[in-house]
Amino acid sequence: MGMNNPLAVKQTVQTKSKFHFLKREIIRNKYVYLMLVPVLLFYLIFCYGPMYGILLSFQSGYSPAKGIMGGNWIGFENFTMFFESYNFWRLMGNTLILSVLSLVIGFPAPIILALLLNEVRNRYFKNAVQTVSYLPHFISVVVVVGMLKTFSSLDGGLFNIVRGFFGFEHIMFFTDKDMFRPLYILSNVWQGAGWASILFLAALAGINSQLYEAAKMDGANRWRQLLHITLPGIMPTIVVLLILRMGSIMNADFQKILLMQTAATYETSDVISTFVYRQGMLLGDQAYSTAIGLFNSIINFALLLGANYISRKANETSLW
Repeated sequence: MGMNNPLAVKQTVQTKSKFHFLKREIIRNKYVYLMLVPVLLFYLIFCYGPMYGILLSFQSGYSPAKGIMGGNWIGFENFTMFFESYNFWRLMGNTLILSVLSLVIGFPAPIILALLLNEVRNRYFKNAVQTVSYLPHFISVVVVVGMLKTFSSLDGGLFNIVRGFFGFEHIMFFTDKDMFRPLYILSNVWQGAGWASILFLAALAGINSQLYEAAKMDGANRWRQLLHITLPGIMPTIVVLLILRMGSIMNADFQKILLMQTAATYETSDVISTFVYRQGMLLGDQAYSTAIGLFNSIINFALLLGANYISRKANETSLW
């Protein structure tokens, strides 16, 4: 009866034709698709496989000898304990402050750099600036923190020399809780702005040059061209990268914070990721730390969905 239905027949034909097209495509480009195998294996083994471990969030008394399912099932007690602990608001506040400040200050930095470089007409100067701005990206985080400690040393440190030049007293930057956030955020901008500007420079290169010529004929100055051609041209790239950043806003740079952190700066530097590290690795409470990590991931996922939804409704640009 179903096969006599013209709509059902049409859908069956379309399904078969899509299947044959996909089969033909895979056979024709088999070596290209074969290159995806290592990438898929990486994500399956190191990203999706370990998700089985989130079951620890709902248990207590975990022991490696008993395995992941060997603990006592306690439901949401680990989450409740975290929400009611005195650390909760401090960790949430520090994580959000560092992430939001990094977003507000760090996200526009590569865009501004790319726009400035796009206006440079001297090719040699432009290439030199690009090379110098890219280099910090290739410096290890450990080396960057070591440089910060050297520059901020009490005697002979560059930062204190500059403070002394303007008549300010020398201070110990790495033990001053009020200096942690500026050091962290500004060093991130220095290290990442040049490298991140590559995407925006590529987007700028894709803008049709005839639009600028037409704007010049209409009497638009460079500022008008920037507002009405350049920024709209790279807006899809900006939106997509902003959505991706929103999906990791609760993930402050764990490695850098841990290296910069001292006992004196816990009040402003202790974030969820460093707390999870201490609870899980140093104190051995894997179930509790897994629950906190799961909560952090859920918040990130919710922010990603929300940012994508708002962007799709506002300007029809989104990840899906």
